[in-house]
Amino acid sequence: MKNKRSTPVWLFDLDNTLHHASHAIFPAIVAKMNHYIARVLGDGVTPADEATVTAARTRWWQRYGATMMGLVNHHDVKPAHFLGETHDFPDLAQMIRAERGLGQLLRRLPGRKILLTNAPRHYSRAVLRHLRLQRHFTQHIAVEAMRVHGQLRPKPSKLMLRALMRRHRLTPGRCILVEDTLANLRSAKALGMRTAWITQYLRATGSGPAHTHAPARLIRPAYVDVKVKSVRQLPGRLHRLR
Repeated sequence: MKNKRSTPVWLFDLDNTLHHASHAIFPAIVAKMNHYIARVLGDGVTPADEATVTAARTRWWQRYGATMMGLVNHHDVKPAHFLGETHDFPDLAQMIRAERGLGQLLRRLPGRKILLTNAPRHYSRAVLRHLRLQRHFTQHIAVEAMRVHGQLRPKPSKLMLRALMRRHRLTPGRCILVEDTLANLRSAKALGMRTAWITQYLRATGSGPAHTHAPARLIRPAYVDVKVKSVRQLPGRLHRLR
C-alpha cells in the first residue's frame, strides 16, 4: 500500500489552474453565456434582462456547480450546442496567458497525470496544444465524458468522481486533485483524495460568478491539503500530499 501511495495519480483542472483563464477567456465565456441564457429565458422576441440572467446563473451555479446544468435540466438545452456557442474562440491563442516552465513542472511530478476539466473537449484540447502540455497527460477527461448512467454530471459531482475512479481503476487515496475551485476540492476530499488549491488566478472577492471569483479571504479550508499560489510550487509541497 505504501508503494501505491508513493506513486500518485494527479487530476489537473485546466482553467485558472494551468493557465490564466480570468485574463481574457472567462470574461468572454461569461459574455457568451449571458447572451445564450438571455435568449433561452426570453419570450422568443425579446431576450431576458440582465438581472434575470444573473439570478438564473447564480441559482444554477449554486445548485449544480455548472451553469450549463441549469439550462440542460430546466430548458432542454443540448449540452453540445451550449458548449459550442460559448467556447468558440477563433483568436484563442491570443487570449491565453500562462506561466513558463509548466512542461518541466509536470515532468518533475511523480506519477500519472489526467486532465479533468468542466470545459468542452474542443476548447481544452486547443488550450493544451497551445501550452504544449498534451503529451504530459495520459487521459483527457472533458465535460462531455462526465456522465453517470447517461446523465451529465460535471464537477463537483461525487457520483461522477466515483464513476471515474471505477472506470480508470483508481483508488481515491492515490489521487491528488489540483484545482482552483473549492467546491470541486471539497467533493474530492470527501471521497478520500488529496487536494491542492491553486489561488494565483482567483479574484479575492465574494461577489460575481462563482467560477471566476474566490472567497473574500483566501484561507485554506480543512478539506484542502495544500494551498499554493502556482502549480509550480507543487514539487516543494509533495511531502504534504503523500
